[in-house]
Amino acid sequence: MIHDIIIVGAGAAGLAAAIFAGERARGRLRILLVDGAKKPGAKILVSGGGRCNVTNETVVPSDYWGGSPVIIRNVLRSFDERQTLAWMKSIGVELKLEPTGKYFPVTDSARTVLDALIARVSEVRVGLRSQVRIKEIAFTSELAELTTASGDMLRARRVIVAMGGAALPKSGSDGAGIAMLRSLGHGIVPITPALVPLTVASDQVELCRELSGVTLDARVIVKDATGRKLHDRVDSLLFTHFGISGPAALNASRHWLREEHDNPGKPAVLTIGAPQFASGDDADAWLMQRGKDNPRRHAANVLSEIFPDRLATSLAGDLPEIGKLTRGQRRTLAEKVHGFTIHVSGSRGFSFAETTAGGVELDEVNFRTMESRRVPRLHICGEILDVDGRIGGFNFQWAWASGHVAGTAAAAALIQ
Repeated sequence: MIHDIIIVGAGAAGLAAAIFAGERARGRLRILLVDGAKKPGAKILVSGGGRCNVTNETVVPSDYWGGSPVIIRNVLRSFDERQTLAWMKSIGVELKLEPTGKYFPVTDSARTVLDALIARVSEVRVGLRSQVRIKEIAFTSELAELTTASGDMLRARRVIVAMGGAALPKSGSDGAGIAMLRSLGHGIVPITPALVPLTVASDQVELCRELSGVTLDARVIVKDATGRKLHDRVDSLLFTHFGISGPAALNASRHWLREEHDNPGKPAVLTIGAPQFASGDDADAWLMQRGKDNPRRHAANVLSEIFPDRLATSLAGDLPEIGKLTRGQRRTLAEKVHGFTIHVSGSRGFSFAETTAGGVELDEVNFRTMESRRVPRLHICGEILDVDGRIGGFNFQWAWASGHVAGTAAAAALIQ
């Protein structure tokens, strides 16, 4: 049997591509969606703490890193967050907007989203086969030949690869798709984990254990070895027994890890500080005023106004009353308030990462169709491309948008 389109990977992007290909084909094409896992959509089910953050209230190219911002912008424009909201409603998923700008299903269950997507795949007459792991793809002059792990051969006129990156390998995304596309001649930007908890060096392990469970809103800044700022964002941070986590740490992780990869031996510097102070001078002025207002308050007590008690105590150490601080002591404390350094040693790896930084070079696909510029009749979408977004539904929005372009274009090319 020869299929018109085979979509490889039934994650968010693959499901979207299957649905939009099926809708465009209206029953005129034989379309098959295959996935190597026992059940499709495992990553969807664990996303957002099991709630699935479908998209964000506002999505712009600056929410993403990786390949060309122009390409990212054009793909997002083709299927933006407003269209995602309408699409989700059309397949029976009611969403709610939370104060953070994130959209979740009103059921607070990722299962609602996955079930609706799988049901829609069936409705548009796309076949779905699980536990079909593709090991190799080859293209002849007429067809694509896909060899499975069991030795079977599938044939199709067009192929959409949506196999994900290497994040959360237990869900099926183990980097095999990236290796497969490299073998077909695609350039690959080296991959690193992204949106992943960070670990600390041995000299700060005990500190993080003492602060484990402490949360705060913090400004996290990442700079390279020359002092150039790579990342600066305020969000919620969580101290853990191994290091730091929470949205602030996860968003910063890709920048620290990319710098470590790209410039070995010259690791980036990550600092955590109070969001209200733009500089050490601002923090110093605040401490001076506190000293004038109530000089007998201990430094730790003063810092507890802006930091959780355990962190305030740790930063203040054995400093005396605020009014008794020397100028040097106060300046040193002010710099800590503005941003104290976390000695990052690495991350918890792909097993704990929410997405992948790096992947197939973005300029090797046509943003109007997501068709490969190197391999005709091959379309690529989702996390496998060199695009990664920050926390907040942005990676799902990229999956829906790129899947929409790939699926619609692949079907349109066959029914013209």
